[in-house]
Amino acid sequence: MLEELWYKNSIIYSLDLETFMDLNGDGVGDFEGLARRLDYLNAMGIDCIWLAPFQPTPNKDNGYDISDYYGVDPRHGSSGNFVEFMHQANKRGIKVIIDLVVNHTSDQHPWFQDARSSENARHRDWYVWNKAKPSDWNEGMVFPGVQDSTWSYDKKAKAWYFHRFHDFQPDLNWDNPEVRAEIKRIIGFWLELGIAGFRVDAVPFMIESPEPNTSKHELNFDYLREMRRFVQWRRGEAILLGEANVMPEENKKYFGEEGNGIHMMFNFYVNQHMFYALATSNIEPLVEALEATRTDFPTVQWAHFLRNHDELDLGRLTDEQREEVFARFAPDDDMQLYDRGIRRRLSTMLGNRQHSELAYSLMFSLPGTPVIRYGDEIGMGDDLSLKERDAVRTPMQWTDDYQAGFSTADKLVHPVIDKGPYSYHHINVENQRRDPDSLLNWMTALIRLRQECTEIGFGDWQILKTNKPKILCLHYSWQGSSLIILHNFDEKAHEVILDLKLEKKDKQGKEQKLIDLMVNYESEADDKGKHYITMEAYGYRWFRAGDVSHLLKKG
Repeated sequence: MLEELWYKNSIIYSLDLETFMDLNGDGVGDFEGLARRLDYLNAMGIDCIWLAPFQPTPNKDNGYDISDYYGVDPRHGSSGNFVEFMHQANKRGIKVIIDLVVNHTSDQHPWFQDARSSENARHRDWYVWNKAKPSDWNEGMVFPGVQDSTWSYDKKAKAWYFHRFHDFQPDLNWDNPEVRAEIKRIIGFWLELGIAGFRVDAVPFMIESPEPNTSKHELNFDYLREMRRFVQWRRGEAILLGEANVMPEENKKYFGEEGNGIHMMFNFYVNQHMFYALATSNIEPLVEALEATRTDFPTVQWAHFLRNHDELDLGRLTDEQREEVFARFAPDDDMQLYDRGIRRRLSTMLGNRQHSELAYSLMFSLPGTPVIRYGDEIGMGDDLSLKERDAVRTPMQWTDDYQAGFSTADKLVHPVIDKGPYSYHHINVENQRRDPDSLLNWMTALIRLRQECTEIGFGDWQILKTNKPKILCLHYSWQGSSLIILHNFDEKAHEVILDLKLEKKDKQGKEQKLIDLMVNYESEADDKGKHYITMEAYGYRWFRAGDVSHLLKKG
């Protein structure tokens, strides 16, 4: 059972092939380069890689405009290079999940080119058309301020087509059974090549049935269950990890009432309230977000993250909360994006090592599976001179050699960061490997710790009250073992009192010990069952105990 639920105790590393490692020297990352870096990921403790789209594409949207679902873009190598990479990953016990981008295609995809050729074309109904200009043609844009419409006119087709994203990304018509059958073939193709699952892009838009002249689009969750069944038939342990930035009350629909929907989803709701807590030291909204996103089916799981390849979306916060986060982490207009998000990397937002450690320790301790963005393990920065989301998509900084050791080419897919405190001259893997106190070595230790703490992935959890309002205390219990994890969001140190008072029938003359999992320290309770624990500014403590779940006072 545990092996089938491998994703419950995994560490997922998110990377974009084009900016990770270029072996052939053309300025674009490739599968051969990634294969050479598998030992680095393996040594760090990564056991699952999430690959951004690498299929053939005009590349107008970082590869999310796919023109062929069954191949590898020549910039990244060949299908043979992909298979060799998979072989090398499997040898190291590293699973691979890939993006499944089937809400839309590129407008250069042969399906769309055929669809626009005539009303009787084979693929005409694979997309969403309307002869008249819809009244809501400029409503519902995903990228406000950059995207002008959701319906565009095609002269050749003599009709309007729907695109939830850019106009070069026409939406597929999921209500057409032929489209869903083809998507199953795509899924089956990549499963046969050994991948362990898919990160499903834009799930709410994928299953909607767009109707012109209305903003209310029906969502068909049967399509998710249908896709789940197919994945399980083809490969029982394969997973679907969904991107669905929805409100907590909608989560069950995506997971499925009986856990028969998506296996995992990114917890955007908690992510946004986590950054509010990091910005303000107010943890109450984060506590409420965690409680609101509890799951009650044993096979489903949240994926927690700090930063990803997009903007830090703060759209679920109140206007006042969002402005507080902007004021702390993105005070300048060029640091913000789409009127809702921040286009900065984690290290540049938080500004210091102490705060970064707090953020990552917190994320790793939340009920779910942690997802790391490439480069965050060394504290890479951003390049705000690049447009929109490209600011956080700069090449990986391997060494202080030419082009950060990413490539020997003079011109790269994106320029490396070569100036300021986040320059590759200062921030790179090679330097941090040799420094025992580096962020990279700290992150490696945290990954090892999280993999040992199976209580987080599989156990029951509760939030405990402390005597300090800016300190979050999480308790996990599973198979006779307990974890107690504390995080101090305050810039001041505090002493925390944990009340583990034993009832008479449970007391056996022994004091309950808490064993610190990060430093050589044990906390022993006083004769009233209380622990007094010192928390540094932005400090964190991970403790293991026996099964004390029946002794704790719930918050």
